[in-house]
Amino acid sequence: MAGKLKRKLTVLAAAGAVLLALAIAPRPARPAVPARPVEQSGTVGALWGKTILVDAGHGGSDGGARARDSGVWEKEINLQTALALREELTAHGATVLMTRETDMEYDRGKRADLTARLDIARQNGADLLICVHMNEYRSRRESGPQVFYRGGQEPSRLLAGAIQDAMIQTLKPAKERAALAGDYFMLSLDIPSVLVECGFLSNPEEEMLLLTADYRQRVAQAICRGVIEYCALTEPAASPAP
Repeated sequence: MAGKLKRKLTVLAAAGAVLLALAIAPRPARPAVPARPVEQSGTVGALWGKTILVDAGHGGSDGGARARDSGVWEKEINLQTALALREELTAHGATVLMTRETDMEYDRGKRADLTARLDIARQNGADLLICVHMNEYRSRRESGPQVFYRGGQEPSRLLAGAIQDAMIQTLKPAKERAALAGDYFMLSLDIPSVLVECGFLSNPEEEMLLLTADYRQRVAQAICRGVIEYCALTEPAASPAP
């Protein structure tokens, strides 16, 4: 009887040791879950009450520039970036109008097509206009986003500067460009208007980045950040949504 009890106690002791070892053994690390970037303090609803027209440049028979390596037309990348920008602006309270949401054009005449886009801003009382484009150059070394505004229009200059700074801070481009005045028909409205060249499709590295949804979303976040900073500089804080 004593022998059986001793064997039973030995088995229980061994089992207890195994459970203790399992309890204190380090557990394998769980895979890290990518975190969504933390939203900047004070920006929720920062664009409440603003109506912003986002123009995805080109479209339809007008393909714009063509990426050197992939052959993708600028109009396609413009549209995807513009849709990402709508998402970001809407998330911060803005009412966003789009000149196009598909591969289309209003008129096969370039000036008539652009006039139809500007009419959307006029007819809907847009407060801001943001035109989304991609750049190109004969030299493949040129790179970096750049924002253009109408010369002599101070609000547009301030908006362009805020977006340019935000794109440099967010995207960390190899070449940091400055916002410049430009003679673009789409910048002829009296409201603050900018044309954003998001990067060079003629640059191999920038082309690869612009073809990815992740980078286009970062571009959109940067533009949105610039719009928020512009509004904070030029206007009283927007009232939150009721």
